[in-house]
Amino acid sequence: MKQLKLLTVCIALSGLVIGCNNETAADKTEAVVEVEQPAKVDLASVKTDIQNLETAWAAADNARDTNAIAAFYADDAVSLRNNNSMIQGKEAIRKDIGEGLAKRAKGATVSYDVVEVFGEGNYITEVGKSTTKDASGKVINTGKYMAIWEKRDGKYVCIRDIYNDDAKPK
Repeated sequence: MKQLKLLTVCIALSGLVIGCNNETAADKTEAVVEVEQPAKVDLASVKTDIQNLETAWAAADNARDTNAIAAFYADDAVSLRNNNSMIQGKEAIRKDIGEGLAKRAKGATVSYDVVEVFGEGNYITEVGKSTTKDASGKVINTGKYMAIWEKRDGKYVCIRDIYNDDAKPK
């Protein structure tokens, strides 16, 4: 009988120790709930902001202003240009832009059209298309691109971009 009482006390103590050491599902849920969510953004407004940036970018591009184009990039930006190696850093991107502008036909102009934007907080991804026209206004090239913009010090800067030409009609 003494052994049965001792066994009952041991089982009761074990249950008490185990019960005190286990986290409940509610405890785990509270930790997840406390994670801060990124701020939601008004994507329609952001699309307008990004289109304004792209319009200014095209103006700089059409003026053949290498420095003005490079100013849209963050210092640590990475660019994945069409038929080119990955380019890292604003200064390398600036050099590549200058080389590309030097090869462009006289009178050719480019425009950029923002198709969509998505993202949260300070990060926005843009999907767009480009159109290049010759001096007479004839379309000579079209392409598509994606750009990731980060809001730094209150303004968007391009931190990543990728571009490629559309296939030429056969």
